[in-house]
Amino acid sequence: MNRVEKSMEKYNQLFGDGVPATYATDPDFQDILSRFIFGEVFCQGNLDDKQRELITLVVLTTSQTLPQLKAHVGAALNVGLTPVEIKEAVYQCAPYIGFPKTLNAIHEVNDVFKTRNIPLPIESQTTVDEDQRFQKGLAVQVEIFGHVIEKMRESAPSNQKHIQDYLSSFCFGDFYTRGGLELKTRELLTLCIISALGGCESQVKSHVQGNLNVGNDKETLISAITHCLPYMGFPRTLNALACINEIIPEN
Repeated sequence: MNRVEKSMEKYNQLFGDGVPATYATDPDFQDILSRFIFGEVFCQGNLDDKQRELITLVVLTTSQTLPQLKAHVGAALNVGLTPVEIKEAVYQCAPYIGFPKTLNAIHEVNDVFKTRNIPLPIESQTTVDEDQRFQKGLAVQVEIFGHVIEKMRESAPSNQKHIQDYLSSFCFGDFYTRGGLELKTRELLTLCIISALGGCESQVKSHVQGNLNVGNDKETLISAITHCLPYMGFPRTLNALACINEIIPEN
C-alpha cells in the first residue's frame, strides 16, 4: 500500500468517509498535509492509534488550534478512546499552558460530546482531598524524578518555596494522581505538551528522564515527538529530539 492509499484509509478510519473541505480551495496543500500526516507519520514508530490521538489532542490544545482539536476529539472517540481519557488528556495540559487555554479546549471537547449524546459531567477521577494532595503529589514527583525533588525543595530560596509547594500539590497532586490515564501515559503526554510549547528545553530534559523512570523507552519518546511534528513544526521537534538524545545518547 503506497502512502496515498495509506492516508485515505487512515483518514477514513479517524474521521469517516468524505474529504476535507480544504480540497475545494487548496487541493495541493491538502494533498501534502494528508499524505504526510496520515500516510507517513501515522505509520512511524511504536504507538497505537489511541496513543496518537491522545498526543494530538494535547498538542492541539497547547497550540490552541481549536477547530482541529474539535475534529480530533471526534477522531479520538472513533478509535475507541473513552470520554474520560479524552477529558483527562486535556486536563493534563493545565499546569503547563494555564487555565484559560485549557478551558478553551474543554469547551470544544464538550461541544463534541454533546453532539455525540455523551452525558456531562463525566464521572469524577479525583483521588485526593485537600489534606492529601500535597503529600500524594510529592510522592508522584519522587516516583517520576527520584530524590532530586527533595534536594530541589531544600535548595529553593525562602521567598520561592511556595512555587515548589504549588508544583507538588497542584501539578502533581491535583492532576497526576487522577484516574483515567496511567502514570506512563500522563508523563508521555507532558513531554509532548512542553515540547510543543517551545523554549522549555530544561523541562523537556527533565521529563525525558522522568519518562525513562516510569517505563517509556527511547523508541516510544521518539515516536511520540515524531507524531507531534505535523502539529508543532520542525524547530520544536528537532529541539525535543536533541533533548532526548542528550539524556539518552545513541549507542
